[in-house]
Amino acid sequence: MNLEKKVAFYTLGCKLNFSETSTIARNFVNEGFKRVEFEEKADIYVINTCSVTDNADKRFKSIVKNALKKNDDAFLIAVGCYAQLKPEELAAVNGVDLVLGATEKFNVTAYINDLTKNNVGEVHSCEIADADFYVGSYSIGDRTRAFLKVQDGCDYKCTYCTIPLARGISRSDTLENVIANAKEISAKGIKEIVLTGVNIGDYGKGEFGNKKHEHTFLELVKELDTVNGIQRLRISSIEPNLLQDETISFVANSNSFVPHFHIPLQSGSDVLLKKMKRRYLTNTYTNRVARIKETMPNACIGVDVIVGFPGETDEIFLETYNYLNDLDISYLHVFTYSERPNTEAVDFAGVVPKKTRAKRSKMLRGLSAKKRRAFYESQLGNSLTVLFENENKEGYIQGFTENYVKVKTPWNPELINTLHTITLTEIDVDGLVRFEFTSALV
Repeated sequence: MNLEKKVAFYTLGCKLNFSETSTIARNFVNEGFKRVEFEEKADIYVINTCSVTDNADKRFKSIVKNALKKNDDAFLIAVGCYAQLKPEELAAVNGVDLVLGATEKFNVTAYINDLTKNNVGEVHSCEIADADFYVGSYSIGDRTRAFLKVQDGCDYKCTYCTIPLARGISRSDTLENVIANAKEISAKGIKEIVLTGVNIGDYGKGEFGNKKHEHTFLELVKELDTVNGIQRLRISSIEPNLLQDETISFVANSNSFVPHFHIPLQSGSDVLLKKMKRRYLTNTYTNRVARIKETMPNACIGVDVIVGFPGETDEIFLETYNYLNDLDISYLHVFTYSERPNTEAVDFAGVVPKKTRAKRSKMLRGLSAKKRRAFYESQLGNSLTVLFENENKEGYIQGFTENYVKVKTPWNPELINTLHTITLTEIDVDGLVRFEFTSALV
């Protein structure tokens, strides 16, 4: 096979998927393939799938169609969570040639004998119990920020979630390898690392192929804080029951970790949290938010919340809405509940009509906009540091402060991947914050 063939990638879903796509792409490049953008004509298209929501499933077919429009002879490969959960379903999609499951995806090129299209997609998918080993990954798509995978899989049994079925048991990268990857990222001139995984607070479990915790998440955080060259370290998402006081205190005084936490809640009702089999109740969540704000008053706190879970009455939804409204948080990620096969919740009584789910989702998205603006307003006049991105968006360059305030200024390519101290001055009509420079380039 001609190894000068072009390969393109499309990623659905979370930061973890992006880190794994990037690692898979580097494997292709190392074997002589040329990586191109997904919008370009390629010989191979690799789609990294997600199955957290029904919408992610549906998007797969349209992405396949778009790839085939660019090259109807292209060899199409599906990997990722949906590929593990429903390999035969993906293989039956017109144009799909190869489907690889949870363990096979990191060795894609070994499954490509030639690029002759198949009449029916070929499936290589393990039993999820076999996904008990760890493959390290990190993404470099935006040179100002990298997603560093530190953990995979989950041992929690949340009644709505398919991730344990798609990714297997909780397991961790070795501390030595995480630090080595962080140093590699730093050497490439990247100034920010975002830690990612399925359940990163569980870091250390399965580090050497066993259930014993060799290291803790706090130990990981402390070691990463010593890596030279990384200006910022950001914790992407961590369960409230696993976010310890010691970790919060360390972040508040660290060299590199920024005051930004994303903490899944899912419901403001203890009744629903129990039905979801979450490992905390609202009092724990309230305590975590209060502790963060005590030590870092300007911290940004993001929240995941699910609307329309079975049994969510009008009263229970309002309980969640009012709980979030009163909480000192900065924004919401709102997920509309969708029934997932092979989960407990799919058989629960009290199904919420889809129109009601949509209405509640809209209400919480409105609350999120209100919360974000209030947080931005609280930061006006503050002196913060911004790291600029690399896109020209309608004549502006954008960036994020350490506490995740999104700012903009007229496009200047010299600002790309640079850090500046700024003073926030006003919120623009589009919800972004304008500022004044108060320091030179970093």
